[in-house]
Amino acid sequence: MSKGTAQMKPNYVKLVEDTPLPRMALCRQTFAATQIDDPRAAVAEAMQADCAGKIKPGMSIAITAGSRGLAKLPELLAAIVAEVRARGAHPFVVPAMGSHGGATAEGQTALLAKLGATEESLGCEIRSSMETDEIGVLDNGMSVRMDRHANAADGIILFNRIKPHTSFRAPNESGLAKMLSIGLGKQSGAETCHSRGIDNVGIFVAKMARMKLERCKVLFGIGTIENAYDGLAQVVALDSDGMLEAEAPYLQEAMRNMPRLPLGPLDAPSASGDLDVLVVDEIGKEFSGTGMDPNITHRFSSEKMQVHLHISRLVALGLSPRSNGNGNGAARADVITQRLEQDFDREAVYANAITSQVLKQSKIPMLMPCDRTAIQTAVKTCGAEDITKVRLLRIPNTLKLEYLYASEAMLPELRDRPGLEVVGDLQEMQFDAGLLRNPWPEGH
Repeated sequence: MSKGTAQMKPNYVKLVEDTPLPRMALCRQTFAATQIDDPRAAVAEAMQADCAGKIKPGMSIAITAGSRGLAKLPELLAAIVAEVRARGAHPFVVPAMGSHGGATAEGQTALLAKLGATEESLGCEIRSSMETDEIGVLDNGMSVRMDRHANAADGIILFNRIKPHTSFRAPNESGLAKMLSIGLGKQSGAETCHSRGIDNVGIFVAKMARMKLERCKVLFGIGTIENAYDGLAQVVALDSDGMLEAEAPYLQEAMRNMPRLPLGPLDAPSASGDLDVLVVDEIGKEFSGTGMDPNITHRFSSEKMQVHLHISRLVALGLSPRSNGNGNGAARADVITQRLEQDFDREAVYANAITSQVLKQSKIPMLMPCDRTAIQTAVKTCGAEDITKVRLLRIPNTLKLEYLYASEAMLPELRDRPGLEVVGDLQEMQFDAGLLRNPWPEGH
């Protein structure tokens, strides 16, 4: 192939390159929110509960750390470590991530470091291993596994954010029960919990967590609830006795706190409405376990999940560096960019997909060479009666929805929407060598 031929523009790019893109205006959503500004004080207050009295001088205490970029993660972990040490015990942190980090001990330590959690920042040792012990067998023959370092400790403190899961509904979804059953189960335990399909994961999360609470040295859990701005709203301590029942109301609170796209009636139980195109600047594990939170996009893995929002075309432009190559969830998009595909680490993605048994999570959607052509492809194929009046929203990720860009056709309905303000003038989408450059407000 000659050099000239190699650099020829693909015909499929020529098919979309004349597609007009709408003018966009920056908008700001306002959500009711409680904010905690002092994580250390919040942890200290939560650990005044009776359950913290289970920590005795001289005990070795394993503290769990997950792979999610939850609000104030390093500060909260360091605060728990400090409180444990102040009671005369010897804390260490255990990565409790199931199969994440490429299902390797080194990968999980590296993932924690990208989230700002290192031995230096936490003030204690990180003991990372994929080795597990079997602590029992469920009635159906499933092996219940426990991280070996945690199992050998004198006590375990669970730490995790409590929030809705991306693929199933149950009394306990993402939180302390899941950290115990799947996170501390490491790759083998996570794989077993997912082995009967994603729709049954909630059932086995509860069964495995109950067995571990009965047979392992779990002292209590520290759970966090976040607000709609990805900020810390509440820190709670839940005793191991009755933990699953105590966690359930906090899950409902977390669900009410979630942000949403400005679509459909404000009093709807979930986002509802239709959208021609959604552009997501970044996907990644720190935004959602599935890269893009289906609770926001309503593109769920399970057909049993209730869908209120229909997005005709979804575009994902990039993969967050903190995701460490785990592009899990790119498959939920209709179109992605070449730069996202180049950062897509199959080792990390495939380990995650095989463990969860949701293989479609590892697929690659239509691939376009740059941001401009990816967005043009979505607009051209979205099915709108008039693509010059396309209903398009752009968000930075599915975790932060305070600011978003809206197309000109959407502004009449958004200007009348309570809690939303159009804060920018209409402007053309700006590209630099194909990369979308319209900026977000500083710090967003």
